[in-house]
Amino acid sequence: MDLATLTLFLPACFALNMAPGPNNLLSVSNSTRYGYRTSCLAGVGRLLAFAGMIALASAGLAVVLQTSELLFYGIKILGAAYLFYLAYQLWRSNPHAEAESTDPKAGLWALARQEFLVAAGNPKAILIFTAFLPQFVDPAHPITPQFALLGAMFLALEWFAISAYAYMGLHMRRWFAQPRGKRIFNRCCAGLLSAAATVLLMARRA
Repeated sequence: MDLATLTLFLPACFALNMAPGPNNLLSVSNSTRYGYRTSCLAGVGRLLAFAGMIALASAGLAVVLQTSELLFYGIKILGAAYLFYLAYQLWRSNPHAEAESTDPKAGLWALARQEFLVAAGNPKAILIFTAFLPQFVDPAHPITPQFALLGAMFLALEWFAISAYAYMGLHMRRWFAQPRGKRIFNRCCAGLLSAAATVLLMARRA
């Protein structure tokens, strides 16, 4: 892969990684509620989901998602339903109970599972990998190594986005130290997650 290709790929990829979305919103919310380290570690669930999508895209299996209307809309509805569920949980969460929680291991596993399910529940994500990454592949050279390199760089930049959004949440934690402030923040996040679910429901196949 030449320098010119990397010069084009890295800024475009970084923009995709840093764009606000349900997973980045979760990083902010988790950091605010559970801390920076926990939020970053939970982001591994997202990386696993994206790694699987990149593997599917490189194998050409995303064509099934593009051609099967039933599968596309089934995944879309399940993903939106899960976002609405998370929004409901945030809306009804008790800030006092959160402060008393002392089970970080169980909490970390649950948060990583949330990250994974939110990422996997968006069928548009694999279509993005299918449409975006191949633009930077040179057909004159072996495709699999190029796809692996592009995917690795995407995941590295995604990890940076996870850390950046978690860092934002860490500072917002100071602003919402009181239970009333936490409740307001949780309900704002719930509203944004509901909006993201609504956008997902309105998404159409490319």
